[in-house]
Amino acid sequence: MSDNIGSIIKIIGNMIGVRFKGHIMQNEVAYVLLGKRRLKSEVIKIEGDVAYLQVFEYTRGIKVGDAVEFSGKMLSVELGPGILSQIYDGLQNPLPEIAKEFGFFLPIGVELGAISYDKKWKFKPKAKKGEIVIAGSRLGEVDEGIFKHKIMVPFTLRGEYTVEDIAMQGDYKVTHIIAKLKSANGKVEDVSMVFEWPVKIPITAYKEKLSPTETLTTKVRVIDTFFPIAKGGTYCIPGPFGAGKTVIQQLTSRYAEVDIVIVAACGERAGEVVETLREFPHLKDPKTGKSLMDRTIIICNTSSMPVAARESSVYTATTIAEYYRQMGLDVLLLADSTSRWAQAMREISGRLEEIPGEEAYPAYLESRIAQFYERAGIVKLHDGDTGSLTIGGTVSPAGGNFEEPVTQGTLKVVGAFHGLSRDRANARKFPSIDPLESWTKYKSFVEQKLIDGAKRILFKGHEVDQMMKVVGEEGTSIEDFIVYLKSEFLDSVYMQQNGFDPVDAATIADRQNYVFSKVAGVLDKKFAFGEKSAAREFFYGLRQAFIDWNYKAWGSGGFKEQEKKIDGLLDGGR
Repeated sequence: MSDNIGSIIKIIGNMIGVRFKGHIMQNEVAYVLLGKRRLKSEVIKIEGDVAYLQVFEYTRGIKVGDAVEFSGKMLSVELGPGILSQIYDGLQNPLPEIAKEFGFFLPIGVELGAISYDKKWKFKPKAKKGEIVIAGSRLGEVDEGIFKHKIMVPFTLRGEYTVEDIAMQGDYKVTHIIAKLKSANGKVEDVSMVFEWPVKIPITAYKEKLSPTETLTTKVRVIDTFFPIAKGGTYCIPGPFGAGKTVIQQLTSRYAEVDIVIVAACGERAGEVVETLREFPHLKDPKTGKSLMDRTIIICNTSSMPVAARESSVYTATTIAEYYRQMGLDVLLLADSTSRWAQAMREISGRLEEIPGEEAYPAYLESRIAQFYERAGIVKLHDGDTGSLTIGGTVSPAGGNFEEPVTQGTLKVVGAFHGLSRDRANARKFPSIDPLESWTKYKSFVEQKLIDGAKRILFKGHEVDQMMKVVGEEGTSIEDFIVYLKSEFLDSVYMQQNGFDPVDAATIADRQNYVFSKVAGVLDKKFAFGEKSAAREFFYGLRQAFIDWNYKAWGSGGFKEQEKKIDGLLDGGR
């Protein structure tokens, strides 16, 4: 037990005031001693000899005068082999292991190791005796599922070290000393396969941070073509409840061309989280043919869990993502939803009686959002490899109002904005990304000239649609009406995508280029129709031909025959 013990003098929900002696630090972990149970907490404010702590558990049973033990360590996660395919809470407690031991009703004060200390891993040394290494250098590797898990010099070590001794190839537990490193001043450090890192401090054990330029293919057409994401970039998906934010993230996690997917269910409704937990282990990974969970990590903190743990879950997920990025892998972090993370900050700020900002959010809301997204990036490692961390967060603005603080704070720092529309969702147009509101700073693999032309058609078609609501079709010229039909055609055959169809759910980059060039050819064509009914009938027939082409012909390989049918329709429309 630590010698640094404090005493509770105040209790405000999940926050407690503790009088202490000695020295403590911001973000230090402390434990409320409640009988045989130890409730984990974190120091969030210090005023003189009184510290304010947020408790990561329900505080039922705590009373004034109870003892609090300060650990002297910051809130950290364990990093090492055995993290992949795990389901953790916001403090990196393995939820399946807790459920096995205690059942489905989890008791308070339970803390289990994030990584199994009993399992043995086949270690293969890569560093040699006498070699000079620094933080992040590879000492060896083990097989973790489908990846080579690099065993690295802990990021906590600073400066150059000489490898004094390295373990031979063999099976070892993660706690086994696999290397001895000697610093310049002669101090020897024992290194195992597992170490800790504070979650609120970014991992910077790399040579250089690069600008994200390469497109990250998600295989969602409206994203990749019109509003692409870059590897190592950032994006957000704001939208009202029920507009399809979680479904888009699940499709992205399954089909995006990345190595590791980390899902941070931060404050989501329990029903949605349970659906994710049930579905992911049974989903087939199109990249490997195995279970999708083999390259997925889920950090799970539902809206029914304590608010303090919800606030920490985003940092836990980001730190684990940075760890795998340091191995030269492409990592995708999906945070759902950052609005509830911000709401957790608002609750904690209110208990601290801080001066509120807009809509009672803390005044530092925007800086916290920026700090989170700034941890994304593509980095060049010391061994010459590159790794990337792409961060995508959903935002759940009340009533779909994009002017609220969390959405606006996010828009200032992300590189792509995929705004979901309630009207499109109600019309069953999925993904319900609004092409008139969304934008991106990244470059698509589709020719920009074709994209610009298609966007002009969409904007002009929307204007004609609004005008027709006032004057009706009879008051619209045939030229404007054809522009409107072209925009509807583009929306139906390219922007909408059936996530449950085996062929249409994922569209590779080459197929997107090919199909979009055909669609752009239709948009550029001049049509001469004498009446609106003829124009409508033609475009509806052409639309159905393209849909059949997308859904059926590509799956069966008969798209060349379908092309002849489409070309015949186009020739007849002149």
